[in-house]
Amino acid sequence: MHHIQLSNAAFEGRNSVYLLGDGDAAAPTTLVDTGVATPDVEAELRAALDARGVAFADVDRVLLTHWHHDHAGLAGAVQNESGAAVFVHEADADLVAQRGSAREDLRDAQEAALHDWGLPEKEREGLLAFNDEHSDLAGEPADVTEVSDGDTVALGPFEAEVVHLPGHAAGLVAYAVEREGRREAFVGDAILPKYTPNVGGADVRVERPLARYLDSLERVQSLNLDRAWPGHRGPIFAPSERARDIAAHHEERTARVERAVTDLAPATAWEVSAELFGSLSGIHVLHGPGEAYAHLDHLVREGAVERTPDGYAPA
Repeated sequence: MHHIQLSNAAFEGRNSVYLLGDGDAAAPTTLVDTGVATPDVEAELRAALDARGVAFADVDRVLLTHWHHDHAGLAGAVQNESGAAVFVHEADADLVAQRGSAREDLRDAQEAALHDWGLPEKEREGLLAFNDEHSDLAGEPADVTEVSDGDTVALGPFEAEVVHLPGHAAGLVAYAVEREGRREAFVGDAILPKYTPNVGGADVRVERPLARYLDSLERVQSLNLDRAWPGHRGPIFAPSERARDIAAHHEERTARVERAVTDLAPATAWEVSAELFGSLSGIHVLHGPGEAYAHLDHLVREGAVERTPDGYAPA
């Protein structure tokens, strides 16, 4: 297995792509994630594969952890040259395949969420324009093979089990394998070694985003992994501990959000976001209030906060 790191200026550090089975006649040449669809990143990926004697045309399979452009953007380009099968969870399949109105529906859902979260018109319009200007990062559509929780994908001498871990994205999955006597998984952005994955803004299609993500963190712990290979930066050598740390972080953030509501009431998700993160720009104009909303929604469901016509207030 080769760990390839690709440039990424917008998200959680350099993207990680994993090459499996290169040069092994018994195993299909497989990529886990692909990086974002920019000419520079495509050139980086081609060069990294070439250094290992692999071209796009040699790839047999692409396993996508989720639909985000920095993970799935080059899947279509790889498939166009190789005919590779591209695997993605059914919840994200339409976005990767760019089928029907999937991308337009997502944009509409984002616009509705931004209004619901109380973003001022200038910030709403700026973010939507930012997204439109960067829509080409999605790359070419791919003909996808849909997978569901519990499915397996054959990788020659071993199989990868599909583990659905929604929260950061509706269709985020890990691919768990038994390799060299260790239980490992390619986890995408389910857990990251340095940052905490965004919840709420990264995929506005997810209902009850924080609750679902906390459930996913519990599931990561239940996998009893020896090592996790995340979608950014380097390996995580204590995945269960990292999942517990992220859950504790969200418990602390929920308390901060509750205090902010008490201080600001009535408060919008945008106003709570400002208390948490200060001034935001670029894609973080989506991620910040989205994260605030995820915690506010959780507090409403727990009965600690109520939503009024003017914003959130203590229950």
